[in-house]
Amino acid sequence: MFDTPSGRFRAVAVAEAISWAGLLIGMFFKYVLGNAMGVHIFGSVHGVVFIAYVVLSLLARKALNWDNRTTAWALIASIPPFGSVVFERWATRTGRLAQRAVAIDA
Repeated sequence: MFDTPSGRFRAVAVAEAISWAGLLIGMFFKYVLGNAMGVHIFGSVHGVVFIAYVVLSLLARKALNWDNRTTAWALIASIPPFGSVVFERWATRTGRLAQRAVAIDA
């Protein structure tokens, strides 16, 4: 899974969505129940995973031959909760996460 650019992108896209869910749960505990511990934990986790998603989106641009529009949608998808998974599903369905054939000189 982690040995290809598309596999790494998929894994981080799902991790970004999971970290969003954790952050939203943490916000519920903070603002409804008065316990801010979840926001401290999941806020940090989400920040790290968010940065990894943005970096991998930019790396995927070259590795998967994405155009400017696809790259922009990948970056925009990082903003709303669970947008990274929506983008990942769309990119898989439309072939944008398919590996390019590599020519081997024999």
